[in-house]
Amino acid sequence: MSAPNDLHFPFSAIEGQSALQQALLLLAVDPQLGGVLVEGPRGTAKSTSARALAELLPSGHFVNLPLGTTEEQLQGALDLEAALQSSAVQFRPGLLAQAHQGILYVDEVNLLPDGLVDLLLDVSASGTNRIERDGVSHQHAARIALIGTMNPEEGQLRPQLLDRFGLFVRLPNVPDVKTRKRIVRARMAFDADPAQFCAQQAKAQAQLRAQIAAARQQLASVVWPDAVFDAVAQLCQQSGAEGVRADLVMLRAARAQAALAGHAEVSLADMQAVAELALAHRRSADAAQPPSPSGQAHDPNDQQGQQQQPQRQQSNQAQASKADTPSNNANANHSQPDGWGGMAAPRHTGIEPVKALRPFIAKKA
Repeated sequence: MSAPNDLHFPFSAIEGQSALQQALLLLAVDPQLGGVLVEGPRGTAKSTSARALAELLPSGHFVNLPLGTTEEQLQGALDLEAALQSSAVQFRPGLLAQAHQGILYVDEVNLLPDGLVDLLLDVSASGTNRIERDGVSHQHAARIALIGTMNPEEGQLRPQLLDRFGLFVRLPNVPDVKTRKRIVRARMAFDADPAQFCAQQAKAQAQLRAQIAAARQQLASVVWPDAVFDAVAQLCQQSGAEGVRADLVMLRAARAQAALAGHAEVSLADMQAVAELALAHRRSADAAQPPSPSGQAHDPNDQQGQQQQPQRQQSNQAQASKADTPSNNANANHSQPDGWGGMAAPRHTGIEPVKALRPFIAKKA
């Protein structure tokens, strides 16, 4: 039996893509991160994860931008019916108006025509959609967050649009046989009985929704200590990131991470957990990969972390040991909301919060 159109695979049941889940949760908490770009091969749950996020958003604004969309459909246009009936010039809102204060999702974003890319760049930078067409002169607020998915084998993304995505996740292929088995079993259980599968995930989904809502409410009150500002500046400088957008994104992402964990202050662990998400697409080609602040080894199953992490030097390890003192990591030991399972705990730059989302993943069929 195929899944009904109104039921989507639950976010909490996604297997093997915790870095992607983490990035999407951060965007749900703070849309001002700008967006999440997901790059990976076919069949790695890119679209499934993005669409599943819609069920968790407090506002519910999740708008799909199909590849065949025209500029008029995206921006809006003259309402011809109103013009014919009453000779009135009226504006018919487009997808940008629908996505205001929400998320605009673009599958295969690297295949968008240049005209639509130009529009997205303008709106992303200004937060305003301006239309001058067919006798219509109109503008409206269009503060949107973008989620884009792409397969790099099908072409690259324009650098200007790439920079507009606050966070970037590069997905590896399925890392091992056990993970592949869990993914397939979960998908088959969903396809066999979507309603029952979603019912089994209802509690985990409700926990996530409540946690996102609480984190959004708390976000503005979460503070950054000077040590975090220093660490972010140093890491971005070492990465050769142009300008300060990487700094701003990393600080915002770390604050969202802290808010999700129920912390009142951003810790170095929060910053370290989101660093690669903010830097992966902004690191200069000739810059060395940032050292792990903790000097700890990576999970051997974390292929992404292995590819991104450099050889660690003893001097970096000595410096990192200061970041792991009890005083600096006090926030990581605070009691956390039920079910979160310590998302702020990762203590290296690579995105390995694989364990962070496991409490939300119910036992598989």
